[in-house]
Amino acid sequence: MLHRPPDNVVRAFGADPDQLLRLPGGQGTSWRAGDLVLKPGEAPLQRWLSSTLRELEPAGLRLAVPVAAAGGAWSVAGWTATSFVDGQEPDLRRPTSWPKIVAAGRLFHHALADAPRPALLDSRTDPWAVADRVAWGEQHAQFHPAFDEIAGRLRAQPDPPGPAQLVHGDLTGNVLLAPGLAPAVIDVSPYWRPALWAEAVVVADALCFHGADAAALPAAGVAVPDVARALLFRLATTNAFLAAGRTDIDAAAEARRFTCAAAEIGIS
Repeated sequence: MLHRPPDNVVRAFGADPDQLLRLPGGQGTSWRAGDLVLKPGEAPLQRWLSSTLRELEPAGLRLAVPVAAAGGAWSVAGWTATSFVDGQEPDLRRPTSWPKIVAAGRLFHHALADAPRPALLDSRTDPWAVADRVAWGEQHAQFHPAFDEIAGRLRAQPDPPGPAQLVHGDLTGNVLLAPGLAPAVIDVSPYWRPALWAEAVVVADALCFHGADAAALPAAGVAVPDVARALLFRLATTNAFLAAGRTDIDAAAEARRFTCAAAEIGIS
């Protein structure tokens, strides 16, 4: 794991190593240095994000845009940089935070509606990309025995409606709010799926990982099939990590987590 960007990497992006400050949230691998945020990443994704995001003019949103290093490199020794945007992750213990995240995602997806499908999606093999294909029936995976029952219930739901487009598939934790400023969207995780599915991932996260009660969640404008497919995506991601040998995951506890979340939206 890359713990701290080396000084020469920080300087390559035009920042001062003495200003390095680890940022909270995420996987703990992001560092601020002045007006930049450095984190591990890949050059092809950064190059594509830069060209795509710089062409957008999303009304009512701010965006964190990739920044190239001196000489035009998008990745230096495995590190990438984006512009720093002011804001804090909303308090996810508050039911009112979730519709704000969904609303920011909806504005972002509206701005992306005409963006072409990036070819780099086809070469992704990380657990999230694999889980996405499994959830949409494009790739087979053997689920852990503890997951078979709930995976079957989620798979039995209808396909979410709506055309596929470029979406941010991990909005939870990647929408920042600041007084007097428009919401900010950061760390874009690109997928080619219906926009309502990407927004339903936020609802799935609320139910699975943050103890939200579906009855208390304000209407997010997504239907049961959207949330069911989002839950299947998150379940398939956990399954992919188990298949890769992770030993810190309690499969039985995770199965209960997803079973409870499904019951909250009426799937039992």
